[in-house]
Amino acid sequence: MVEASNFVTPCVPKFDRDYDHWSLLMENLLRSKGYWSVVEFEIKEPMENEPISVVQQKALDEAKLKDLKSKNYLFQAIDKEEHLKL
Repeated sequence: MVEASNFVTPCVPKFDRDYDHWSLLMENLLRSKGYWSVVEFEIKEPMENEPISVVQQKALDEAKLKDLKSKNYLFQAIDKEEHLKL
């Protein structure tokens, strides 16, 4: 881990073409950060013009942020050449 003052960044496992091993490492990382639920389950968006409560909107916003954070870890793990193949 890299530590600068009070900010800690975990080391992101780089994809080395051993998918089975890498996927276990990534799952463990995302579970430890609390982001695995957005990988495992899709985010349920309300229907257009469907009213939602403040609590529901907050939960939706939090799920979208977790989704972005989990994607950030995945993008860090895959180099540019592999990303272009996808």
